[in-house]
Amino acid sequence: MKLSYEAYRDKVMGCWAGKNIGGVLGAPFEGRRRMNDVSFYTQDLSAGPPPNDDLDLQIVWLTAAERYGRHVNASILGEYWLSYVTPNWVEYGTGKANLVNGLVPPMSGHFLNQYRNSCGCFIRSEIWACLAPGQPDIAVRYAYEDAIVDHSGEGAFGEIFCAALESAAFAESDARKLIDIGLSYIPAECAVARCVKKAVESYDAGLCLAEARLKIHSEAPGTFGVQGRTVADSAAEGMEVGAPGFDAPENIGFLIAGWLYGEGDFGKSVCAAVNCGEDTDCTGATLGSILGIVGGASALPEKWTAPLDDKIATMCINMTSWGGVWVPKTVTELTDRVLRVTPLFLGIHDCDILGGYAVNCKEGAALYCPKEDYLPRMNAAGGPPRELSVGELTALSPYVARFAFPTHTVLVDYGDGIFFTSDEPRRFKVTVINNNTMLQQMWCEMKLYLPAGAKPAGGAEFSMQLNTLFGDRAETVFCVDASEYGGSRLEVIVDISLAGRHTDTPVKAVFLRRPREA
Repeated sequence: MKLSYEAYRDKVMGCWAGKNIGGVLGAPFEGRRRMNDVSFYTQDLSAGPPPNDDLDLQIVWLTAAERYGRHVNASILGEYWLSYVTPNWVEYGTGKANLVNGLVPPMSGHFLNQYRNSCGCFIRSEIWACLAPGQPDIAVRYAYEDAIVDHSGEGAFGEIFCAALESAAFAESDARKLIDIGLSYIPAECAVARCVKKAVESYDAGLCLAEARLKIHSEAPGTFGVQGRTVADSAAEGMEVGAPGFDAPENIGFLIAGWLYGEGDFGKSVCAAVNCGEDTDCTGATLGSILGIVGGASALPEKWTAPLDDKIATMCINMTSWGGVWVPKTVTELTDRVLRVTPLFLGIHDCDILGGYAVNCKEGAALYCPKEDYLPRMNAAGGPPRELSVGELTALSPYVARFAFPTHTVLVDYGDGIFFTSDEPRRFKVTVINNNTMLQQMWCEMKLYLPAGAKPAGGAEFSMQLNTLFGDRAETVFCVDASEYGGSRLEVIVDISLAGRHTDTPVKAVFLRRPREA
């Protein structure tokens, strides 16, 4: 399917305009556990829309994509996060603290992060859908890189689901098919998937929206709507209080319920999502963007667009640093910037720039998550690149760090955490995967370098074959004796080289001394 420049621009404009509308609509009701009765904006918008983090965080990601294109990854996004994102609350702040302490993604998003399953990353999914329209398999890879900066688990599944659905919405308009496409990219039994399915089941069973809200909440109870309230007040609602920060699943369920109960009407849909309460600016904004992509800006009701006058406002971007982020003032400016990046982001195969600008979108069954079932250890020369699939990525432990190089990918598996002690050797596994871009059999050399006082408990150098057979890997377990090491932070280097290749690829693992129990 070929999407013309005009149609593509209309959908991107619709995405950001819808995002803006839903965020402004829902902002006054954020963090409240109750059924709302909202039918239109409640703020005074005479001076323009109020700022909302749901949209402006993605301007930081766009800035990274403008510089790095399709090479953007979690490491790059983490650096931009530290430099240009100002909030320090919950998962945002924990992610920052972990990055500052040298913990790379996905550990930065997981370690001691009580809010890793919250809503702060599914609200950032639209940028990847807009840069990979009709290519959900591409969009979800970048959504994953984004998510693991400051989230893990259900938080990451939420962004992957939304990015897949939103990307597919450039090529498909049927709500049920789009929901199924999004679900195909996440584990079937994860809480996000269960809440989405519960929203669909409730609508199909003829339940009213209030009843559907209770069903969705009971499937995976969250806490966003009880902030600043006492235990007694929360219990009086008759809704279970979940674990702190476990908020993405039910809020994504609410936005899906809003979509279904809105029955094709933009205003009715975003209001229904906001009326479910909890994280209302996130649910309204994300649903608004989905509907904006499906119908395009040209289909958005003037009743909703006119009060905002195309304007956007930001609140979470550091604009004081040299070489910082250029913040667009309107949806139109933001749209045009996205459209300038897309050809470089997609490449010549998916973006036809000859004789104009058109985007090649997948359609039908090709929009669903591809099933990669190649036979193991078969000759892969000339076959698909051996990069980890989205399913493999989401199945990785949050204590597995990835490092990508032109010829190979390195996985450093910390095991069950990042701590070390003086009492027992610290083991970690290093895996090297042939990316199958050079199409050669290789010999892989690994050498361990340790700080003074630490010593290898076993081999410090290994040499092993790295084949081009599909799925083949070279891996070993290093063991470090820290019994005579006095530091609180153990940094080790594994230098990996491939025979006949000029590039050395050292990777670092950082371990923290386990605090002694009282």
